[in-house]
Amino acid sequence: MNIICFGAHPDDCEIFAGGSAVLWARRGDRVLFVSLTNGDIGHYEVAGGPLAGIRRQESARSAEIAGVSYMILDNHDGELLPTLELRKQVIRLIRNWRADVVLTHRPWDYHPDHRNTSLVVQDAAYMVTVPHICPDTQRLETNPVFLYMMDFFKRPLSFQADLAVAVDEVMEIKYSMLDAMESQVYEWLPWIDGRLEQVPGDPKARISWLKKNWDPFFLQPAQTWKGALSEFYSDDQVQHIRYAEMFEVCEYGSHPDKDTLLEIHPHSEREQG
Repeated sequence: MNIICFGAHPDDCEIFAGGSAVLWARRGDRVLFVSLTNGDIGHYEVAGGPLAGIRRQESARSAEIAGVSYMILDNHDGELLPTLELRKQVIRLIRNWRADVVLTHRPWDYHPDHRNTSLVVQDAAYMVTVPHICPDTQRLETNPVFLYMMDFFKRPLSFQADLAVAVDEVMEIKYSMLDAMESQVYEWLPWIDGRLEQVPGDPKARISWLKKNWDPFFLQPAQTWKGALSEFYSDDQVQHIRYAEMFEVCEYGSHPDKDTLLEIHPHSEREQG
């Protein structure tokens, strides 16, 4: 399958779908991470072009670890708007990737860039099949399955887990992907949370610190949506799953049935065949 994931910033795809991406890539699927902004204000010291360059280098290292492709669009962090120009960019990217599956944020989120990324991708969902928009790219004859990445926001609508992926076996790789994004996970996010002084200088100690601080978040999906896991794994497997990533079907793309979701699921060959 051809899978494209749209995040607002370098690190969004990795945090919310990194484990699944590794599993898809291992299965032989083509996976592309796209950040709609260049992350050029997400730091307490560096900004602008120099920070965008750092984030690009970190994303390249992370993508190499995951075995996926990546792309960062040159839009300013914190200023993303759902413009027609950006919609056309997204339409072209989905078409050129010949996407079967498209992932993005839900439209209800604390960050305006996350919300507007979701709006742009949703606005492209039907248009990728329309021949006379962006005629320089070939339309998709079949609308992809559009999936939202997980979140824990409750209003106006809570996230619904339609596709549940256990990622225990690749969790070390996911942490290595995040470890590669140093300016984000060891500098900006700890600083904004008031914990910068807690970050160790030693590389081995740092990744231990990273796991300790992120584990509560990454353990939460399997605990919150255990019932969704039972749709894709045996009862015995579900009891042993600690880490999972969840996805919700967006109504604006094609409407997958259970068999289609099983085909998309990165463990489908192992579990079903």
